[in-house]
Amino acid sequence: MLRTAMIAGLIATATLSAPVLAADAKVMSTAETTIGDLLDNPASKAVIEKYMPGFSSNPQIDMAKGMTFKQIQQFAPDQIKDELLAKIDADLTKIPAK
Repeated sequence: MLRTAMIAGLIATATLSAPVLAADAKVMSTAETTIGDLLDNPASKAVIEKYMPGFSSNPQIDMAKGMTFKQIQQFAPDQIKDELLAKIDADLTKIPAK
């Protein structure tokens, strides 16, 4: 009887945990996700390269890996415009969250 109750409790816990884990998964964005994390993911790296060809191979990229695109926008506002970031974000939302 106790064993059955423990098993039922474990199953209930596992069932309840799955939605919580899914809720914890974040969609990547240019405002919240670091450039390093975006470039480490092949799918998001492809999105970045689609809109900013050659970005990931820039010799100075290591300096920006800990920052977000929104943060580096202040250093290159003529190149990293809100419209560009909006397009990247739109494509990033299509990548399944992990």
